[in-house]
Amino acid sequence: MSSEPAKAPPTPEAGVPAATVSNKQRKRDARKAEKAAKYAHAQQKPAAENPSPEHEQQPAAAEDDPSAANYGDVLPGEILPAAVPDEPWAEIGHLDKAAAGRSVLVRATAEAVYRGSKTKNVAFLKLRQVLSTVQCVLAGSAQMMLFALSLPKESIVVVEGAVALLDEPLSYTTVQEVEIKVRKLYCISRADPKLPISVEDAGRSAAEFAKAEAKGVPLPRVGQETRLDYRVIDVRTPTGQAIFRVQHQVENKFREYLSARDFIGIHTPKLISGSSEGGAAVFKLEYKNGKSACLAQSPQLHKQMAICGGFRRVFEVGHVFRAEDSNTHRHLCEFVGLDAEMEIMRHYFEVCDIVDGLFIEIFRHLNENCKRELEAINRQYPFEPLKYLERTLRLSYEEGIQMLKEAGTEIEPMADLNTEAEKKLGQLVREKYDTEFFILYRYPLAARPFYTMPCYENPAYSNSFDVFLRGEEIISGAQRIHEPKLLAKRAAEHGIGMSSIKSYIDSFSYGTPPHGGFGVGLERVVMLFCGLHNVRLASLFPRDPQRLSP
Repeated sequence: MSSEPAKAPPTPEAGVPAATVSNKQRKRDARKAEKAAKYAHAQQKPAAENPSPEHEQQPAAAEDDPSAANYGDVLPGEILPAAVPDEPWAEIGHLDKAAAGRSVLVRATAEAVYRGSKTKNVAFLKLRQVLSTVQCVLAGSAQMMLFALSLPKESIVVVEGAVALLDEPLSYTTVQEVEIKVRKLYCISRADPKLPISVEDAGRSAAEFAKAEAKGVPLPRVGQETRLDYRVIDVRTPTGQAIFRVQHQVENKFREYLSARDFIGIHTPKLISGSSEGGAAVFKLEYKNGKSACLAQSPQLHKQMAICGGFRRVFEVGHVFRAEDSNTHRHLCEFVGLDAEMEIMRHYFEVCDIVDGLFIEIFRHLNENCKRELEAINRQYPFEPLKYLERTLRLSYEEGIQMLKEAGTEIEPMADLNTEAEKKLGQLVREKYDTEFFILYRYPLAARPFYTMPCYENPAYSNSFDVFLRGEEIISGAQRIHEPKLLAKRAAEHGIGMSSIKSYIDSFSYGTPPHGGFGVGLERVVMLFCGLHNVRLASLFPRDPQRLSP
């Protein structure tokens, strides 16, 4: 039973080619001698150029190695060597005391490879799958040891071995009570020995940096732009893996909750003839036959047309595009929209009821089923659990403005809230009602899109609402205008050309029920629920005004 080690030394530089094993069993014996000769020749060159104790102790020929078939690089075109047993793959996260004594087959990323500090003829590998890590111990031949130590960090390997109990729990792996005694080790894909960024560096918290600086040994920092340039490495961190698993759960719960309430999923076009929201923040492009087109700013028009088509309740998960020059922490030029539209039977608060139930269910689900992911995020980006009420607080726009005025914040009459006002109102609501999630309804009509229904009692206001999370607006919703003449009038007032939305306007001339809906950005929900400082962390490959790759 291994008791080594609590801390891993740096991985040796790769530079020694490893033996390889053919997957054609019938030719193995014939090729073994040839392969061994090539292996021995390859070892002699680096040993001569860069002599070291390891090279001096290295055997002269691989044919003397009885374990030659148990390790090596997989040949191009192969997935596995034939020597790998035909047995189920094990998940690192499932290894525990109950697995002790079992043989396991694991494919994972080599997060670290190093020689034992106490026993020189033992090598250790730290393997990673998603959020799980395990220690592996290798005590093979000198050639097998040399092969293991040549593996660069982040290489993809296959390990076959036996699960063994540890004398003492490990602190640097998530699997702490057992390790894997390696019998076979194959490299499926070698990473570049000099990666542009380190997964370890990319996963450090502010507390780690502060602690290191206090000791006078500052650690390398990975800036945001560098992270995004090498995103495929950046998202390998526990935080990166956790964020997108949380995002997946939000999207799944959105679909599940609405489907259970008779909503059906639809897919609307992203190429449209004109702006769907009005204004200039739209991507324009050339279409066929000299026509121009736009990328949809939202599925708004077409999800309403789906209601006109008799679908009653619809939702969509799809990309939306905003050509805004907003280099802020919460804006993207492309993001995933979660949109819904539904018939209204009595009052537009029916839409608020759906939003209320949906997001309380999402929050509850994440807290109960994503504990491990949230803990991983919290280690790098500490945040407080979201405060919310079982029945979401609803305030009128006038009530919200009054709270701001009483706190000394002046707001322009009949205007939308700016970012500072949103944050201040969020602070006031939390202090007074002990919640960070609330609905603000009955906005001024002038602050809403052209298709928003005016209030019957006071046309200066609208049947609309916004939803706030941790002091930021995340959801906009409203009852829509379903009377074509009023809709056309409002569109003209917003400077929207009738030719580009004629089919949309005409849809309401064929008989349309009162309806409303809402839309929210998936990335922004994840950012705010998890207390992230930038929405780009919640976008797999973000697009902002400055970034179009990778």
